[in-house]
Amino acid sequence: MCRHLGYLGPQRSVADAVTVGSNSLRVQSWAPKDMRGGGTINADGFGAAWWDADTVRSYRNPMPIWSDPAVDEVLVAARSTAIVAAVRSATVGMPVERSACAPFTDGTWAFSHNGVVFGWPEVMTDLAEQVPLADLLRLPAPTDSAALWVILQNLLREHEPDKALRILVNRVESVSPSPRLNLLLSDGQTLYATTVYHSLSVLRSENAVTLASEPLDDDPSWEPITDHQFVVARPGYLDITDLD
Repeated sequence: MCRHLGYLGPQRSVADAVTVGSNSLRVQSWAPKDMRGGGTINADGFGAAWWDADTVRSYRNPMPIWSDPAVDEVLVAARSTAIVAAVRSATVGMPVERSACAPFTDGTWAFSHNGVVFGWPEVMTDLAEQVPLADLLRLPAPTDSAALWVILQNLLREHEPDKALRILVNRVESVSPSPRLNLLLSDGQTLYATTVYHSLSVLRSENAVTLASEPLDDDPSWEPITDHQFVVARPGYLDITDLD
């Protein structure tokens, strides 16, 4: 069910973030190691978001990441100290199109969802009723991930990111049978993540931190994060607490 990563640290190219490493995000698109029953490959599109000053830029394509020459020819020129990227394995019945590819952005935030909300869309009607109708009408795509993004945007208007994500996970878990909710959110300064069913690992140093669904290489410094955890990370700082 998709793979994603978030990076904060010294400036690097977006292409570098998604292609470097023996198990890079591009490799994970055709040979993931830990999908946990959520599909076999991630060939239903990809995307990357990066911060240019205080604004989020993004590139998304509904084709497999390995088939897009822009990764090596264009994204190599996009450089940033903050990057969020994802490759997608679409849930059966959900569209394969650019608007459905993470990361979803709004000028400040970039958001990715690795997982599935079982019972979509019926189980999320009560959650959707709490969102202004105008926001629902601007739903990026008819998918569970896009709906989570719109609901989260509404929560972020009233709560700090950590509380907004915890509320979102709690509400979805209350209506969906065993949802898979590995969420990744960033404002270009901090990475926030949840682990609900799917895998996540962290690689950190004094000046950089990377969160990824799977380790991107064989570096033994990668640390696995257990299930139902909430992660706040920035260079030189890592806080992992129980999601509940």
